[in-house]
Amino acid sequence: MLLAVDVGNTQTVLGLYDGDELVEHWRVATEAERTGDEIAALVVRLLELRELGFEDMDGVALSSTVPSLVRSYEELADRYAHAALLVIGPGTKTGIPILFDDPRQVGPDRIVNAVSARERYGAPCIVVDFGTSTNFDIVSAGGEYVGGVLAPGIEVSMEALFARAARLVKIDFAPPPSVIGKTTVTGLQSGLVYGFAGQVDGIVKRIRAEIGADAPVVATGGLAELIAPHAETIDKVDPLLTLEGLRLVWDRNG
Repeated sequence: MLLAVDVGNTQTVLGLYDGDELVEHWRVATEAERTGDEIAALVVRLLELRELGFEDMDGVALSSTVPSLVRSYEELADRYAHAALLVIGPGTKTGIPILFDDPRQVGPDRIVNAVSARERYGAPCIVVDFGTSTNFDIVSAGGEYVGGVLAPGIEVSMEALFARAARLVKIDFAPPPSVIGKTTVTGLQSGLVYGFAGQVDGIVKRIRAEIGADAPVVATGGLAELIAPHAETIDKVDPLLTLEGLRLVWDRNG
């Protein structure tokens, strides 16, 4: 079995593959100071939920935007799972041309998302990943990764607002009953949902105009399902897009 791990700045998503089939997946908080021992203890508890153990793992495919955790997952793979480890980065065979001024600057999760979106939805296509930042990544009609857009993420933006405005309280990330808020809470929820939906629509329309194609938009990330119903340009929500991309890249490096 393959353990696919997408380490983001805020959350980590883990998926367990049996061949091409995703048999289980989990989402946990990212803690940059976790050691290999701590990660191993977490993973073994998750595996036990499926009555599995490290002996069932053949490999680990890792995408990490937190450099300090790469060593911890190396320890997990080597010391505990005794399994091969693939860390997505420069030199990894992805199967997608990267038309970026310096490909080393592109986050591994963004490349993996592009690989997965091209495979699942064709080219051209646009990926919107709602994470710590909101990432827009573009695959051209020729199947190349051509670049993207980075914008402040939902949670980061709201935390900054709460920190600067003493009278505002933290809210549940939920859709409001109407656009016009009747309370401070519903007003904040409306600004969050419709503000970020409008951001997506505005950026996507400009991307489509620049590439000269009405490319479909795939949304992923923890808050994609909150924003997608209110954005006119999002065609599909695929919360497991990154995990599937990790599996594809693993297969291409086998």
